[in-house]
Amino acid sequence: MSEQRCDPPARPVTPPRLSLPAGACDCHNHVFGPAAIFPYAQPRSYTPPDAPLSEYMALHATLGVSRSVIVQPSVYGADHRATLDAMRTYPVGRMRGVAVIDADTSMEHLHELHAAGIRGTRINVLFKGGASIADARRIAERVAPLGWHVQFLIDISQAQEALAEMASFPVDVVIDHMGHMPAALGTGHAAFQSLLRMLQGGRCWVKLSGPYRFSAEEFPYRDVDAFVQALVHCNPERLVWGTDWPHPAISKAMPDDGALVDLLATWLPSERLRQQVLVDNAARLYDFSSLA
Repeated sequence: MSEQRCDPPARPVTPPRLSLPAGACDCHNHVFGPAAIFPYAQPRSYTPPDAPLSEYMALHATLGVSRSVIVQPSVYGADHRATLDAMRTYPVGRMRGVAVIDADTSMEHLHELHAAGIRGTRINVLFKGGASIADARRIAERVAPLGWHVQFLIDISQAQEALAEMASFPVDVVIDHMGHMPAALGTGHAAFQSLLRMLQGGRCWVKLSGPYRFSAEEFPYRDVDAFVQALVHCNPERLVWGTDWPHPAISKAMPDDGALVDLLATWLPSERLRQQVLVDNAARLYDFSSLA
């Protein structure tokens, strides 16, 4: 079967009504292409249209975001040229990255990635081109000397044994898209309750991102609100937020990023919470304090 073709992000973006705090960080996004310069890996689960850094930077100007964490997408495998090119081009001191490595990646290469601003590695179980979850512990041990975290794109309802193992990893764990568990299963599901216990334990972080990936509804994805409320109530000091731009490989209508920002008025209803999640937590997790 051929890979999925993706829609482009919504254009133009509607400016959000909500004003974000100074230093707000988009902790989950990708840059794709130009495909003629940065070709995609095989095999892969989807093929995105070009979503260049220039468009992403214009998006941030519209949203009021001033820091960024670019995540290596599965369509590039472990070829980081597009990601590193974006990190070099983005304003100095305002971008970090999350790479894709395997357990045999040399320490020399890891130090090169660290010097470029990489602060974590991603294990993507849901799309072709990601690292294997079977190697997760070895990868965690590999990056521990650098102080990196290991980020997982998984459906936690299908990975409860993996969740239990993550609790003993030698590094912090970051869970993409609130665990990607179908919202119809509810917050009482055993996997989500396990995630809350991990979050409370202080070695796990959760990204408030991608609600359309696990919601049973179209925008504004109200069945996701209960999951956000449970996470915020559990441990707001371990939450970060991201746009997930340009929203690759989704089955719902392409969201307007300004409208996604406005969801934060419900998700994080106080200025104090927005400052904590969007600014302070992101600065701690991604080591922004050491950037110029």
